[in-house]
Amino acid sequence: MTVVTHDPGQSRFTATVDGVPCVLDYQLQGDVMAIVHTGVPSQVGGRGIAAELTKFALDTARGKGWKVRPLCSYAEVYMRRHPEYDDLRA
Repeated sequence: MTVVTHDPGQSRFTATVDGVPCVLDYQLQGDVMAIVHTGVPSQVGGRGIAAELTKFALDTARGKGWKVRPLCSYAEVYMRRHPEYDDLRA
């Protein structure tokens, strides 16, 4: 399990794996979180880190009562594959 942290001031979720930072960036527009970028460097890729970042971001949005607009292609695919988050779509 990867530890994910939320930095609202930077509009970013971060996980550091083997010393390598992995991020999910968003823009908050009212009560809509637009996910704009998910970045996992290749040296730690293939471990499900992007999925953990995305799940954490979506769970955070749900907890705050936000809707989500997945502008990042990874987040869009993740939401399509996880219909339990359909209610969050903006």
